[in-house]
Amino acid sequence: MLTINYCYRIYPNITQEQLLKEWMDICRIAYNYGLREIKDWYNSRKCMVDRCSISHEYIMPANSPYPGEVKQLNALPCAKKVFPRLSEVPSQVLQQAVKHLHRACVGFQKIGHGFPRFKKFGQFKSLLFPQFKQNPVQRLTSDIFFL
Repeated sequence: MLTINYCYRIYPNITQEQLLKEWMDICRIAYNYGLREIKDWYNSRKCMVDRCSISHEYIMPANSPYPGEVKQLNALPCAKKVFPRLSEVPSQVLQQAVKHLHRACVGFQKIGHGFPRFKKFGQFKSLLFPQFKQNPVQRLTSDIFFL
């Protein structure tokens, strides 16, 4: 099966650029939060039971499930209620940020790449809109110009 993707270079105005940067920052926060859950899960299983230090080790229940992609994607609607800033970004864009994290985890586990790292401010440089019928930045008056 052949899949065709289109990649566009956009030329946003200043207000649209600020909005897109804000969305990237929110996606970076969601990415880092998901990575923190995964790292906590791994760190809670590092040491032997009889040799764990209570002050230096993560303590989680032994039956707590791995925070997989589906679990984290299903947690996004509840997270939007707790953190209203997540509601500013389209839901599919947030889902793609979480999927990006889990693709990095698969690269670590199966391919042998390094463990995913936390993204600092300015390191999360792309947004993925899997589908849209109209301008995704619809709150602004002017349009984004595509090349």
